[in-house]
Amino acid sequence: MLMLPVDPVFLERVRWRCRRGMLEMDILLGRFVEQRYGQLDERQREAFDELLDLPDTDLWDLVRGNKEPEQAQQREVLEWLKQV
Repeated sequence: MLMLPVDPVFLERVRWRCRRGMLEMDILLGRFVEQRYGQLDERQREAFDELLDLPDTDLWDLVRGNKEPEQAQQREVLEWLKQV
């Protein structure tokens, strides 16, 4: 897996996008960015970005396993999210 360096300004934008209306999502996404985001390759970062485009309730359902992601890349990132 090819890890890409993370531009600090870009990382701040990602952190900002992780701020949600649900406290649980705020905590989970914030921890994920701190612990794992730097380990993601470009494809996984794109999948994470797509997940951040979802409404809180849809993303929460995916994290809890109540819904299945549409793309394999999202599934991979969700598995990492569940481990945080």
